[in-house]
Amino acid sequence: METQNQRPIIPEGYEDLLESTALVHVATIGPHGEPQNNPVWFGWDGEHVKFSQTKTRQKYRNLNREPRIALSIVDPENPYRYMEIRGEVTRIEEDPDLDFINSMAKKYLGLDKYPYHQPGDERVIIFVRPEHTTQMGA
Repeated sequence: METQNQRPIIPEGYEDLLESTALVHVATIGPHGEPQNNPVWFGWDGEHVKFSQTKTRQKYRNLNREPRIALSIVDPENPYRYMEIRGEVTRIEEDPDLDFINSMAKKYLGLDKYPYHQPGDERVIIFVRPEHTTQMGA
């Protein structure tokens, strides 16, 4: 809950990045303390940044072990404008019917179904609560 002295986590003027079709670069901490970073599709529900992952990915294993995370979003229209979000994974939900990844396929590809699903893939939705942001550009 915001207090009078606390500024909003997502700064005014940067909310558009969370609604864009930019990719979010996800940085996690590997099993030996090494950083791992790669871009993914994402959604924003007004409280959490959400992205899909399969259970076989290193990122999924990293986040189960260490929930701290950093995300970076670069404005697709201006590569000098970006926002970094640091936070924590607050929950991981199963996505057995692929509802979330299908919604991401709609957002990013204009398709009703995620076209890259492989038999046996177990998908989850990662929920990240932003705790700190930095931003650059105008």
